[in-house]
Amino acid sequence: MPITDWPTQERPREKLLAQGANSLSDAELLAIFLRTGVRGKSAVDLGRSLLSEFGSLRHIIGADPERFCKSHGLGLAKYAQLQAAIEMVQRYLYQNLQRGEVITNPIETRNFLTLRLRKREQEVFACLFLDSANHVIHYDEIFQGTINAATVHPREVVKRALSYNAAAVILAHNHPSGIAEPSVADKHVTTQLKDALALIDVRVLDHLIIGDGQITSFVEKGLL
Repeated sequence: MPITDWPTQERPREKLLAQGANSLSDAELLAIFLRTGVRGKSAVDLGRSLLSEFGSLRHIIGADPERFCKSHGLGLAKYAQLQAAIEMVQRYLYQNLQRGEVITNPIETRNFLTLRLRKREQEVFACLFLDSANHVIHYDEIFQGTINAATVHPREVVKRALSYNAAAVILAHNHPSGIAEPSVADKHVTTQLKDALALIDVRVLDHLIIGDGQITSFVEKGLL
């Protein structure tokens, strides 16, 4: 039975408008994104099939273009639409960070960094540069590759901090392995950066490691 023949209160779009997006199942959210089903399947049925095929909504969103487009009912147009939606969420979170004090918005800070860094296939070292009121001035991805003393150059981070007239910084990088535990190299680099930035009166507020579904804070672990 097509969705248009369902009772109004059971249709995903009408249900969202009446009860809010959080009332929808993953399959119903996918149905709204997909808009139409395929032969023999409604959009909700197709959403359920995709969840079964990929394993979860997160794996659908995180799929690379080739894997995504192989699935029946998807394609490059849907992939582009999904990437645009993800980018809008990233910009929304970033603009929220710029408006408020980062210290009082730890969840939004972590959500933004997770969206930016979790899917990256190689390690990316980034900084959130803050003013004296802990408002975000700029987000910068500075280094790519294995994070160690040879590839993360303190002088470059210092140079960026001076250029943005920053008073504080939050360091962040991802672990493509998915394990968010700090390595010996991570600890060494953090100490180097903290010492170098202290020379220009810039505070390191935290160093966050982004894993697969988890984040480790140096401050919370007592490492900073």
